[in-house]
Amino acid sequence: MIPLIQRDISEKKKWISDGDILEIVAIAESTPGPIAINAATFVGYKVCGFLGALASTLGVVLPSFTIILIIASVLREFQNYKAVKYAFFGIRAGVLALIVKAIVSMFKQCRHDAVSYIIMAVAFIAVTVFGANMLAVIIACALMGLISSVISERRVKK
Repeated sequence: MIPLIQRDISEKKKWISDGDILEIVAIAESTPGPIAINAATFVGYKVCGFLGALASTLGVVLPSFTIILIIASVLREFQNYKAVKYAFFGIRAGVLALIVKAIVSMFKQCRHDAVSYIIMAVAFIAVTVFGANMLAVIIACALMGLISSVISERRVKK
């Protein structure tokens, strides 16, 4: 969803900047619920206030809900067919490609310094190797980034 949001909202319609995309991802990742819904709510609010947030949230939720409801009612009849299983393997591969594209796009927009790389490595290891709570890792990363920024600003002022 992130590449789609960035292309449509930032590049085509120019409702928000590329920098806002990073904020959307940070906020949407750290709040409960799917990232698409959180991002739509954020963009809707930024563009048209409360009514924009409500309309954009419903616009994201209702089509998906309707389609999933229809598929779920039909899928039980066809879930054992090989073609359906293979289709889901293809869908997973496509989703993985979209996630990698979003990661590359976000990486390009982030600061490229030693502290950022250390934070990224520690967060990755904490989650993948030690199974750390993702919310705790996000909060810790935010705090480390905040502390790093404050320290670097103080160095610049001196």
